[in-house]
Amino acid sequence: MTLEELVDQFARNVAAQTDAIRRGDAKTGNRHAKQYIAALQQLRAQGDAGREALAVLLTHPRTDIRAMAAGFLLRYRTAEAKAVLEAAAKEGGVGALDAIMTLRHWENGTWALDPE
Repeated sequence: MTLEELVDQFARNVAAQTDAIRRGDAKTGNRHAKQYIAALQQLRAQGDAGREALAVLLTHPRTDIRAMAAGFLLRYRTAEAKAVLEAAAKEGGVGALDAIMTLRHWENGTWALDPE
């Protein structure tokens, strides 16, 4: 798969997970989570090229996709990722709690979503 295809797989599955959560369908949500994590692992395997490819999602129209990408890009694109997460936290909705918790872990030094 190309980097662009992996980024698309990540975005599609984050959106599908959010939609499943809104419907109360945890089983489907978990299936989509596994798929976006698999795409993320393949992107990480490409090093900074994979992170750079994922960074295009920081401007995605959907907040959930922007925020999820930002959570994984905090170490690589700190200022941009923090700004996305702070905006998501203020918007409320499904992703707000995740954004708040990710920022809290970042600030207190326990964030570990993208090991070097």
